[in-house]
Amino acid sequence: MQALESMTVLLPWLLIHHLSALTPGHTSKCVLQNDFEPGLMANGDYVIGGIFPLHYNQEMPDLNCTYKPGPVKCNGFDPRAFRWALTMKLAVEEINKRADLLPNYSLGYKIFDSCAYPLTGQRSAVAVLNGPNGENSPMCEGAGPLLAIIGESGSAQSIVVSRILRPFGIPMISYFSSCACLSDRQEFPTFFRVIPSDAYQVKAIAKLLLHFKWTWVGVVRGDHEYGRFALQGLLKELEGTGICVAYQGMIPLLYERQRALEIIRVMNHSTARVVVVFSAEGELTPFLRDYMEQNVTGIQWIASEAWVTASVFTGSEYYPFLGGTIGFGIRQGQIPGLRQYLTTVNPEKYPSNPLVHELWGALYGCSPSSSSLNNNLPSCTGKETLRVQHSAYFNTSSPRISYNVYKGVYAIAYSLHNLIHCTPGKGPFSNSTCANLRSVYPWQLQQYLQEVSFTISGETVKFDMKGDSIPSYDLINWQRGSAGNIEFVNVGMFDGAQESGQELVIQEKAIIWPGHQTEQVLVSVCSNSCAPGFRKAVRRGQPLCCFDCVPCDSDSVECMACSEDYWSNADGTVCIPKVVEFLSHDAMGLTLTVIALVGVCLTLAVFAVFLYYRNTPVVRINNSELSFFILLSLTLCFLCALVFIGEPTSWSCMLRHTAFSITFSLCISCILGKTLVVLAAFTATRPGNNIMKWLGPTQQRIIIFCCTLVQVIICTAWLVASPPFPYRNTKYTQSKIILDCSVGSDLAFWCVLGYIGLLACVCFFLAFLARKLPGNFNEAKYITFSMLIFCAVWLAFVPAYVSSPGKFTTAVEIFAILASSFGLLFCLFTPKVYIILIKPQKNTKQHLMGKDK
Repeated sequence: MQALESMTVLLPWLLIHHLSALTPGHTSKCVLQNDFEPGLMANGDYVIGGIFPLHYNQEMPDLNCTYKPGPVKCNGFDPRAFRWALTMKLAVEEINKRADLLPNYSLGYKIFDSCAYPLTGQRSAVAVLNGPNGENSPMCEGAGPLLAIIGESGSAQSIVVSRILRPFGIPMISYFSSCACLSDRQEFPTFFRVIPSDAYQVKAIAKLLLHFKWTWVGVVRGDHEYGRFALQGLLKELEGTGICVAYQGMIPLLYERQRALEIIRVMNHSTARVVVVFSAEGELTPFLRDYMEQNVTGIQWIASEAWVTASVFTGSEYYPFLGGTIGFGIRQGQIPGLRQYLTTVNPEKYPSNPLVHELWGALYGCSPSSSSLNNNLPSCTGKETLRVQHSAYFNTSSPRISYNVYKGVYAIAYSLHNLIHCTPGKGPFSNSTCANLRSVYPWQLQQYLQEVSFTISGETVKFDMKGDSIPSYDLINWQRGSAGNIEFVNVGMFDGAQESGQELVIQEKAIIWPGHQTEQVLVSVCSNSCAPGFRKAVRRGQPLCCFDCVPCDSDSVECMACSEDYWSNADGTVCIPKVVEFLSHDAMGLTLTVIALVGVCLTLAVFAVFLYYRNTPVVRINNSELSFFILLSLTLCFLCALVFIGEPTSWSCMLRHTAFSITFSLCISCILGKTLVVLAAFTATRPGNNIMKWLGPTQQRIIIFCCTLVQVIICTAWLVASPPFPYRNTKYTQSKIILDCSVGSDLAFWCVLGYIGLLACVCFFLAFLARKLPGNFNEAKYITFSMLIFCAVWLAFVPAYVSSPGKFTTAVEIFAILASSFGLLFCLFTPKVYIILIKPQKNTKQHLMGKDK
């Protein structure tokens, strides 16, 4: 490999050195030392170059350095690559016929064969720089006619060619080189491409592996920069995803069968059944032949874009071994007239072109009678009709690489068009000048190429600052065609321009997996997931994906924990759903509901009695309006208990606490007002005391309103700052999820209860002072007793509330509300109802004031 790299460095130097050799007369003139004619050529006002792998194998000459070696011989004609070259020819001819693009100017082209190898790619790069017969070379004089190059196919070849072109500032647009390393503008300042960078391809492959849960994979790559950088990018993308690489294999650049068989043996014996391959079809072809000879099956191949649509693998003999292959390919497009154009290329039209004769030999296995090639093939007329089965050459239904070539030529044409139509004084060069159209330099064209943007076949084509195009791929699946051959079926896409998590779209039902399966996705894991009750034990010296499952015990810290909604059984093997518990309409809930409704009915009954006897002394004494307010607030107190029953929601949690606190504050405020009236009424009987004028009905309403308003303000601040909310308590007990309302702010909750307690204490204190005042019906003593019951209930509530488990916490709060409400109802209104209904003879003003005899 080191010798090969040295040759790669020396060969272009020797070629360039020989190009500038002096003639015997010592006159300085460029002379081409070796003849390397283009395969296709046409003159024009501006000439662009093209480099295509028209052959996929090479035969090296004897390099013993004792005599001048012969040229490298290219073998194995590739009809698919020839179609790419013809696509470039078609695009140039199409542009020359257009009146709206490059009017009054014509494009020319020179197309060379790179033989699919970096060594011969260098020869093509140097040859494409020269004018006809080696004259007018841009390396020798002038700007030269060559403005840009369409090429190369493989990334390794593009790296070599781009380095040769760099000193001359010639832009190069690749149609098939995806190595992420080519995005380095420092090393490759003139490189552009219409194919996405591998940085996006490895990201797409990583997402594909994650989607199908393939966590144990092998990687095979070619021995070149494309394979090396793709592997590095994939390993980086897989970090932290839980996917491990079982093995890495490298196919030698100069194929060695023994090393290839070692890789195949590893693939066959590995538990990783998914293999990602970053390789070009050239070195992969002999590798797959050996793979099929070993009769290895059951492998899920993940193909890189370099070979996922390679027509050389579409034969029926490949399907048993490669069927179900999936990978990301270049997006397909439409090239108008390409199919018809390919049918016009034949030996009769191009009798002297050896490439057309080789095409006939590859398609029909014969040599046209006009051919000068010595290939030992039977003779034929050269007028044979192209047939559908010649898919390697004739597949134009979904062009991909051909479409990239087409876009590349148009990118150059639009850039040149913009250069020609530059407005003087507004140009991109020094002093806002435009290019001299008689001597356009390649670096001037690159300025426009960097900024070009156009639409072709509905797709926008433009380049970023690294020379890369918009990243998008088709997801290709290899399926059996009607003739038994392999067909490339589109089953999804990857669009790098989409938001994270939405880039990959897969039509899973359209995928055919290895072994003709339509739904059974192949499993590729080093270790199966541990069942509940077991934990992972990493195997020493192996990746994290490989582990043993051991039972959980008291010392296990990595056991698989059940989710919050589940709990483990006694054996620790199964996660059982937890029982969801809240105060619902069960026996306890129904009982509390019935008690609350009974309280509502009793309160409304008392309200009705008071309303009917509203003109009697027992009702009118001490302001009947306050009695009705108290009855109304007690009704609301009983009703708010119902809000505590049922599954907690955001609204019910906020309503239950605020409604309870405000209604009780209203009730106690009314009782406080009544207490003040009782106390003032008897105090006012003393001579000179006119306190009653300060406790009239209006003042009583103001007292009630102000006392209640304080509670409303507290509740409002509570709801704004930290309102109550539904809470799932999974910590209290192992087997249950307790649904309850969290108070949000403990401070606000206890402030609410504290304020109600403060009102009750003030009311109790005032009523206690007035308990021995004269009169047969002194309400103060009933208020005293009711406040005593109220305070006792809520003092008992605090420890019961804190210590009650689960739904009983809510039940305790409901019980406190109902008990205190019943205590107020019975203590305040039972004596009055007794007099109204049972002892109506006592319902007189004289009796109530203690003046009857």
